[in-house]
Amino acid sequence: MTKKNYIISEKDIQIEGDLNNFKTELSVLSKYSNISVFGFKMMAISSPEIPKPITLKWKISAHNVKGVWKPTTDFSKRIQADWEKDHMESRISIDAPVISLFGHDDNNRLTFACSNAINKLELNAEIREEDDCFYCHITLFLEQQSKLKDYHVEIRIDQDEKHFSEALKGVSKWWEGFDNLKPTPVPDIAWTPLYSTWYQFHQNLEETVLIEECKQAHNLGYETVIVDDGWQTNDGNRGYDFTGDWKPERLSKTKEFVANIHATGMKIGFWYSVPFCGKKSEAYKRFKGKFLTENHRWAPVFDPRYPEVREYLVSIYKNAILDWNLDGFKLDFIDDFRLYVDTPKVNPNMDFISINAAVDRLLTDVISTLKNINPDVFIEFRQKYTGPAMRKYGNMFRAFDCPGDATMNRIRIADIRMLAGNTAVHSDMITWHHDEDLEVAALQMVNTLFGVPQISVVLKDIPKDHLEMIKFYTNYWNINKEIITTGFFTPYKPLANYPIQTVIKNNKIIIGLHDDHIVQVDDIFENVDILNAKLSTSIIIKTSKDLGNYNCRIFNCKGNLLNEEELAFKKGLSELNIPACGLIQLTLNK
Repeated sequence: MTKKNYIISEKDIQIEGDLNNFKTELSVLSKYSNISVFGFKMMAISSPEIPKPITLKWKISAHNVKGVWKPTTDFSKRIQADWEKDHMESRISIDAPVISLFGHDDNNRLTFACSNAINKLELNAEIREEDDCFYCHITLFLEQQSKLKDYHVEIRIDQDEKHFSEALKGVSKWWEGFDNLKPTPVPDIAWTPLYSTWYQFHQNLEETVLIEECKQAHNLGYETVIVDDGWQTNDGNRGYDFTGDWKPERLSKTKEFVANIHATGMKIGFWYSVPFCGKKSEAYKRFKGKFLTENHRWAPVFDPRYPEVREYLVSIYKNAILDWNLDGFKLDFIDDFRLYVDTPKVNPNMDFISINAAVDRLLTDVISTLKNINPDVFIEFRQKYTGPAMRKYGNMFRAFDCPGDATMNRIRIADIRMLAGNTAVHSDMITWHHDEDLEVAALQMVNTLFGVPQISVVLKDIPKDHLEMIKFYTNYWNINKEIITTGFFTPYKPLANYPIQTVIKNNKIIIGLHDDHIVQVDDIFENVDILNAKLSTSIIIKTSKDLGNYNCRIFNCKGNLLNEEELAFKKGLSELNIPACGLIQLTLNK
């Protein structure tokens, strides 16, 4: 039996730091069940001042804590000791201000979050070996550069007994309630499978090849293409020396090219590395002295605190959508808008002191400008810039690059999805070697079906059976899109990399089984789909009661129906044999 945690109150939260000219106030704003929202206020006693870092901290006994979930920890959801001193950073374009402690039963032990998703914070939950308690903290004002008269922030602490993913979804919903964190609407195109040019072509783009690829991709069920790096320059060195101008060289007849892509039935977006201004660009000379740094390993970084820099960047995307009739944008490297060692200090020509606030203004202007032209424009961001603030400007969040890594893709999709609300969550681009074994190639596909699939292989070169596999699972995803994207999603066993995932809607459950675990099904559903997203062929189903008789159809990964029969699922264990990366569909006989 799980020992109940002591419920944190305002008396348990300590405030540490040099308050100097500020007085503080901590109060309970709301409390329901075991979820408390605290309000923290700071007020200058006399004249406004620049505050020094302030930390709010509390502790909780380490009862039934198996791991610690953070937004982008990937494989490392382990417990961290307090002597490691490696804290999580959150700001507008990095992660999200939330941490969840989960138990051996996957249940929430403690999930805490902060309402300030714009400015830089440090957060952690670390175990102290001296007393076996978790010490939690949130540190504010780490990059505060302006004087404050008063300040208010909210801290939400959830100690409800429920699956940890539900605690995270609750935080996401809470963030949506703040005026400065209202998500932008999501157009239908953001929910469609997407073909990307990156992994298979990189910068070596040929117009005729891309058009033929789009024709084939559309026939396979894909509705959108993102033309990645390379469209704007003839340079093929995978560098960023020519970024900043965005005057197409390689695809020089850009409007005609876009029209040709539209003729295939596909929508199209272009990739932009937003912060970078290469030293070989015209923009570099124009904006000399208006960079956050010139010592970035890839290219100088625009300083968005200058209004003319923001206006220039907004004009690039505005002109692209007007001149070329683009449907969307992949806006990349947003996280490189940050404070560097050599970042210039504020000067009178800037209209912002905070870099994060300037990024907020820039991206707000981008999305409002583009939506005024096309309300259905899609904007893709990738991890780590998929936090609550980024939902204001982006309607598609993509898993961070993990080429050929099906497991990591699965983990990142799930981690984003728990905080993304109704924002579309996409896989990283799926790719594999063109002569890979069919079932191993299929692993890349079936591990990503709980997000919107993106694919990045040369379709004209891969074997016929690979194409059949792509078509089968893309078609499956399109048929079940509403269930997959809006259903009740649960990823199980975070420290085991979510080997079981489920989504439920309209009396149907879709189960993704990614390792040799027992599948527990205790409710009677009209339809049960089990994706055997692994190479072993045995699936064991455990039920706590008789579920009735089901019509059972078994498919291989190419969509060939191999067997159909009626099965009775009685209380206990049932073993089914399904091909590697195959699918079983169960329909209740009434």
